[in-house]
Parts: sequence; structure tokens; C-alpha cells
Amino acid sequence: MNICSCEVKHHQLKKIVITGGPGAGKTALLETTKKEFCQHVAVLPEAAGIIFGGGFWRHNSIPGRKAAQRAIYFVQNEIENLITEENNTVVALCDRGTLDSLAYWPLSESLFWEDLNTTKEKELSKYAAVIHLHPPKKSNGYNRQNPLRIETDIEAAEIDKRIVQAWEGHPNRFFIDSEEDFLVKITKASQTIRKHIPDCCKK
Repeated sequence: MNICSCEVKHHQLKKIVITGGPGAGKTALLETTKKEFCQHVAVLPEAAGIIFGGGFWRHNSIPGRKAAQRAIYFVQNEIENLITEENNTVVALCDRGTLDSLAYWPLSESLFWEDLNTTKEKELSKYAAVIHLHPPKKSNGYNRQNPLRIETDIEAAEIDKRIVQAWEGHPNRFFIDSEEDFLVKITKASQTIRKHIPDCCKK
């Protein structure tokens, strides 16, 4: 992390979603940004990692999948509320956003909005930008080294499509394709993030 000398006490907070299917490189990208930008750029933890890493049951039943996505949605929402209320962050990089839960929701979209008492318009309006990283194919580097990653490369590709649909309608979306050289992909994504960072907070 760099310490910047910005004298502006309070910037207008921008929340940027980093999303994409399993194994797309979100974690690696966010770890890179921690070193690249100043203390006013926050990397929010992934709600699903908090939930499942903490032992939340990962049942494949309809009630189990609904419960998991409700928990993830509300944890994500509270993390974002916290960073907003503390009011000392310029850009919050969200490791997935609230609408990612829609991609994993086992029932109709209308029941998702009803169950969570929200709307797509409300959720989309929370975020200044959505950066979507596409996962690689198995032949191009997909792996399951993350112990919380249970999806095959084929399942990851299907989830990726559902995430694309979940965020449909956001006016400021960017897609980062898989590359043979992973560093090329990370560089492209970092450059996209950098466009949304105030000059005073760049290295």
C-alpha cells in the first residue's frame, strides 16, 4: 500500500465490483491492487468466502441454496454499508457485488427480489462500475487450488454466463477476457480500475 498526501478529507465514494466466474483471477487482481494504490482505495472481502469459510452449510437443496445466497447478500450489503459510513475511502473494490447472488439463486428472479426486498435498479445503482473477468478454460489454466472452489471448468463457464446476465443493464460494464499469459489479463483489469481512481490516489 502507498501512503498518499491527498489533502481532500472526504471524496465521493465509488464502489466498483470485480466479478466473474470461479477461477477468473479476481483474488489475484485484488491482491495486486492492494500494493498499487493508496490507503484510500479499499479492497472489500468476499462475502461468500466469509460465509463458506466460516462453516456455513453448503447444502445443494433448494432451501440450502436460498439460505446461502441470502446470507451472502446480507453480509455483502453490511460490508458495503460499513465502508460507506466510515467515510474515509475513495474507491471500494468489491470482491463480487450483491447481484452475484442472483447468478446462484435456485428459483425465479422475481422470487429473488421478493425474498430480499429489493429491485435490480436499486442494486445496480449502488455501483459506479462493474469489471467482469471471464474464467479460463481447463486447457488455459483453470484450476481448483482454492479449497472453497468446487466447480469444474464447465460449471465455472456456466456460472460466468449467469453472472453476465445478473449484471445486465449496468451502464458502466467492462469485460476482461482470459489470456494465455495471466499477467496480461491482470494488467488489463488493473488499467481499467485505474481509470476510476482519482489522480491523487494513484502511484
